[in-house]
Amino acid sequence: MDIPRKYLFSPILALILLSFIVVVVLRPIQLLKFTTIAGSKRGQSVPLDRLRMKLSSQNQLHAVANSGELRRNKFSDRTASRKVGKLEQTLAAARASMRNAASESEGDRINLTVATTVHDGGDRLYVPAGAIYRNARLFHRSYLEMEKIFKVYVYPDGELPIAHDGPCKDIYSIEGRFLHEMEHGAGRFRTNDPNAAHVYFLPFSVTWMVKYLYTPLSYNVTPLKQFVSDYVKVISTRHPFWNRTHGADHFMLACHDWAPHASQGNHFLYNTSIRVMCNANTSEGFNPRKDVSLPEIHLYGGEVSPKLLSPQSNNITRRYLAFFSGGLHGPIRPSLLHHWKNHDGDIRVFEYLPKDLDYYSFMLNSKFCLCPSGHEVASPRIVEAIYAECVPVILSKYYVLPFSDVLQWEAFSVQVDVSDIPRLKDILSAISEDEYWKLKEGVKAVRKHFTLNRPAKRFDVFHMILHSIWLRRLNLELR
Repeated sequence: MDIPRKYLFSPILALILLSFIVVVVLRPIQLLKFTTIAGSKRGQSVPLDRLRMKLSSQNQLHAVANSGELRRNKFSDRTASRKVGKLEQTLAAARASMRNAASESEGDRINLTVATTVHDGGDRLYVPAGAIYRNARLFHRSYLEMEKIFKVYVYPDGELPIAHDGPCKDIYSIEGRFLHEMEHGAGRFRTNDPNAAHVYFLPFSVTWMVKYLYTPLSYNVTPLKQFVSDYVKVISTRHPFWNRTHGADHFMLACHDWAPHASQGNHFLYNTSIRVMCNANTSEGFNPRKDVSLPEIHLYGGEVSPKLLSPQSNNITRRYLAFFSGGLHGPIRPSLLHHWKNHDGDIRVFEYLPKDLDYYSFMLNSKFCLCPSGHEVASPRIVEAIYAECVPVILSKYYVLPFSDVLQWEAFSVQVDVSDIPRLKDILSAISEDEYWKLKEGVKAVRKHFTLNRPAKRFDVFHMILHSIWLRRLNLELR
């Protein structure tokens, strides 16, 4: 039988084809899959498609490191994304809980008028109630949710003295006291895991910027802006969190008058981030929807005056209707001193108090304490008046009062339009005795929220600041 001619060369062709496949196809595929790096551990290999650079005798080990870094970064990114999703779920649950509290408040016919404490495992827990709150039950639920889940990451970047430090013994003491409590306190809110944080704190001090960077009498705030610009550049380069939201879940805190100017060092910090500032002036860019008004607390020598720690009892009659003493600066005080300095025995107004008279004694002996703005809107007299149980009289324009998203200032203060300064005595005298005592009781009740404690205590000023930041974060959605 003759074999067809076309099959005579099949073995030869098959052998040639097999050689071609091994040499031309399989060998390059094997090379493409794994390349063993000289100098690495025996058998260690790196997928070529994940190397960031070409291999050479100079960069082989660097390429291996970059490959490992890429794997770690991808894993880290996936982990971070899962944590962000979980954080947003917890915030959504907190919002739902607060909506329920709001509904309960609307349907609740019982009107509690006095804050109470209850016993819980031996601890005395404060329960907000009364007219000083806009919605006591909603505030209480929000505060408890904050205590349960809220976490703050403090950036470690920056060096002393401008970063991680601040004043604790002067008119801007709240700046340093908050920073020190946040960094060194034993509170539950700080986390060392940035992926577990709801907000990120930029721990620099504008007051110390002015002290160490500003040239006196130059009125040039450019060095402050430059420091802020550089700081944001550093943390946005070293960490991924700023770029993720353009700083919307970041906050700065400063009490110096020039804090708004310093924040202009970065466009997103000024327009997007949470700025916690004493100078809460809406005519200068303060946005109460995202920014937080910080109370100005003047601590002489770092402590509250002993005279203000235990004000006199209600049985003692206060001698004066109103009191003020302060320098002649800003747009409001000239009008106050023009109309009332040395004009009336009931309204005691001084430009500078004589040395033989005591400032706090006047506050403690006055029914109302006048709190006009100076160069900037905030005044430490508001908190001093609260400590002295002297009803604050707010004389200001464009000022967003501290914690006003929670506190009902009308329940413990009097706000007088600047144009009504000539009628000040008539306005204050028209407040009935019953209404005055309600205001005074409100002042006593609200003191807790303006008290600096070391260490911090529940519902004190440190926690009220955090709660204000918490409220802004609740309205933020990560994109």
